[in-house]
Amino acid sequence: MLSRVFLARHGETAWSKSGRHTGHTDIELSAQGEENARRLEGLLAGVRFSAVLTSPRQRARRTCELAGLGANAQPDPDLAEWDYGDYEGLRSADILKVRPGWRLFRDGCPGGESPADVSGRADRLIARLRSMEGDVALFSHGHFGRALAARWIGLPVRDGERLLLDTASVGILAYEHGSPEAPVLALWNAHPPDVPAGS
Repeated sequence: MLSRVFLARHGETAWSKSGRHTGHTDIELSAQGEENARRLEGLLAGVRFSAVLTSPRQRARRTCELAGLGANAQPDPDLAEWDYGDYEGLRSADILKVRPGWRLFRDGCPGGESPADVSGRADRLIARLRSMEGDVALFSHGHFGRALAARWIGLPVRDGERLLLDTASVGILAYEHGSPEAPVLALWNAHPPDVPAGS
């Protein structure tokens, strides 16, 4: 039976640092992002993972490698970031100028994914995860990671907006008392000691 899912968000990129929505754009980690990704190894060391899955995007794959788990990682397209469509590369402030009141987790993106699309993708991934055994590591992205966590505990995707997930941080999706009927967030937005929160 599945024990725990360790969900890591990729390290910092130039776009994540500036607040630009980065979905399909395949941008590399910044120097700070590489340094912080290396520090994730300390949070994941000692755990024997039965599977390691990563988003196909290089920022997630590189984070996985620097965290010491790249050798056994398998790419999984369901771990890709939210498809921002027409909003790719824009900051929230820019979007709000043309679409006042817009909220990603409620409204989605024109030309990209809706919350229902992301929910379906997260549910498909969760179904596969729950058929696995042991501990599993995932390397993904901020908005999709938040949506995945919300769906894990049975909440709608829109509630993911309340679950901040910094770059180079880790969350653990698990079960209370090992019961599949009681999914929980056992740990959220955890950082290695010398990685500043919000970096």
